[in-house]
Amino acid sequence: MRILAVDHGEKSIGLAISDSTGTIANPLKVIEHVSRVIDAAQVSELAAQNQVELIIVGQSFDEEGRPNLAGRRAARFAEALKMQTQIPIVLWDESFSTQDARAARIELGVSRKKRAGHLDELAAAMILQSYLEQHKS
Repeated sequence: MRILAVDHGEKSIGLAISDSTGTIANPLKVIEHVSRVIDAAQVSELAAQNQVELIIVGQSFDEEGRPNLAGRRAARFAEALKMQTQIPIVLWDESFSTQDARAARIELGVSRKKRAGHLDELAAAMILQSYLEQHKS
């Protein structure tokens, strides 16, 4: 089963996709934010093109475990996405995904100059990999 992960940001949306066995997450692409409806339509179309059977939307939380501002935006995006597709959508804790993506780039030896770019698709891959590991069968 292929799974698509979404790292919803204010300016851009990172996407990652699993392999067909649902074992390994790979960065897919970054979509620049236009509007919630247009962004949801683009994600829905990519999901259909890639024969995705589940969409994971990363959601962040505050110290008390409640969705923070970004987490509430992600939830609203997930609702808009539900209007665009019949594919099941799950909100998933994305805590530290961007920091993990940054650390992974450092560990891989990526230069400081190249690390300054988008981390969105890599963060989406981190979100998806955490989901896949939690749901191994």
